[in-house]
Amino acid sequence: MRHPNRDRARKLRREQTDAEGKLWYLLRNRRLAGYKFKRQFPIGRYIADFACAELKLVIEADGGQHADRQPYDDNRSRWLQCEGWRVLRFWNHDILNNIEGVTETLLEAVRFLENNPSPYPLPASGERENR
Repeated sequence: MRHPNRDRARKLRREQTDAEGKLWYLLRNRRLAGYKFKRQFPIGRYIADFACAELKLVIEADGGQHADRQPYDDNRSRWLQCEGWRVLRFWNHDILNNIEGVTETLLEAVRFLENNPSPYPLPASGERENR
């Protein structure tokens, strides 16, 4: 069955931001610790900027518009976490100006998840990995 967000995800892939492009270059072709990431990946009613199904890790690149959408982003992250996903958020500014720091944070998260696989789903008191 065709996912209802598939066409929207394709459109988002074609119209990626500069920060998403820079982050995708880091994640594509198993460049980050050998893990497969997909971009604009539909999960339920949401589309994750980047996701690694093996680690159950979602990575979001947030622009300035997200400062006004905090309640929506919090609800979205909670829903993803209840589905067993861990969510990491980075500001576009950090991706564009501090890719080394973003890379190190991602590698630390990958190492953590390799040793602490996410239960499915996370308990309500589960650790929150938003940044």
